[in-house]
Amino acid sequence: MTPELLAARRIVRRGQVLTVLGLLAAAAVYVIAIYFTPVEVRQGPAQKIFYVHAPAAWGALVACAVVGLVSILYLWLHDERLDLFAASSAEVGIAFSLVMLTTGPIWGKTVWGTWWTWDARLTLTLFLFVLFVGYLALRAAVQDHGERARFSAVVGIMGLVLVPFIHLSVYLFRTLHPQPVLLKPSAPSMPPEMLRALLSGMAAFTVLYIGFVVLRYGLARLDNLREGAGDAV
Repeated sequence: MTPELLAARRIVRRGQVLTVLGLLAAAAVYVIAIYFTPVEVRQGPAQKIFYVHAPAAWGALVACAVVGLVSILYLWLHDERLDLFAASSAEVGIAFSLVMLTTGPIWGKTVWGTWWTWDARLTLTLFLFVLFVGYLALRAAVQDHGERARFSAVVGIMGLVLVPFIHLSVYLFRTLHPQPVLLKPSAPSMPPEMLRALLSGMAAFTVLYIGFVVLRYGLARLDNLREGAGDAV
């Protein structure tokens, strides 16, 4: 067994451990959110979807930002491992975006009375999701490794540019979304119990993101090694 194969398998094992830890942490957060946080006065029990929606949105935006940053590094260093890591982060970002785009309309139907509206943040988020679906479609369509990595990097950087606009959209446009309660210059505008649950959820999704990305990256490394071994034969 080659050192590269051993290293890839170690990466997979680390990803599996981190993923399990992240899933357990997320489950614990949701128990806390359901049973140990107060019910919001105006929104009622539906507001508890917030503890899934907001951490999923955090994870999705972090994942997409990482794709862009790692893509910049790839264009500079031309290291295939960076391309694989960016692609792994993109896949995780799409998964988290699906959670965000599913829980958001469920919450919105209860609070706003509609499943969907072309709100600035919703529209930009949907555009980011479609952009990264296109990112994966591009990778599947281009067979040459070098061209695939370069083209994908450009799309990843486009997604990175979009991320701050999504966060700032509530300031730049009239939108149904409330202004940030946490990531803002002033102190968080939440009761302590809700704030602790939110921060715990964001921490859990961060661990889950790292676990998913490390696991997917390790699997991608294994696939490349096996493909290289098959070509050698």
